[in-house]
Amino acid sequence: MSQELVFDPRLQSAKNLAWWLYLLHGISFLFSLGAFSWIPLIINYIKREDAAGTFVHSHHSWQIRSFWWYLFWMVVGGILFMTVLGIPVAWLIWTGAWVWKAYRLIKGLLDLSDNKAMKI
Repeated sequence: MSQELVFDPRLQSAKNLAWWLYLLHGISFLFSLGAFSWIPLIINYIKREDAAGTFVHSHHSWQIRSFWWYLFWMVVGGILFMTVLGIPVAWLIWTGAWVWKAYRLIKGLLDLSDNKAMKI
């Protein structure tokens, strides 16, 4: 029994773009705590429909969702930080959000490399 490999340039292009977007989100995350992640986020929104019907579509949704939840928890931490009693809680929230975002970026990259769809 022989297996035939079929190269799909559209899928490979979508996969490469998703990889670069993970990289951009990661660079923004490391150097600005995600402040510049809105740039790859816009590209995620624009290119997500181009990947419709492929496993890469779920990676765009994964990155979009990761951005918005990370932003939400960073804002919650910021609000708590404005109160003296909330400062320790804010640091815990920010640390938790940072670890969670790092996990999401690494998990997404690994699953993209293994051609797996993300469970959303």
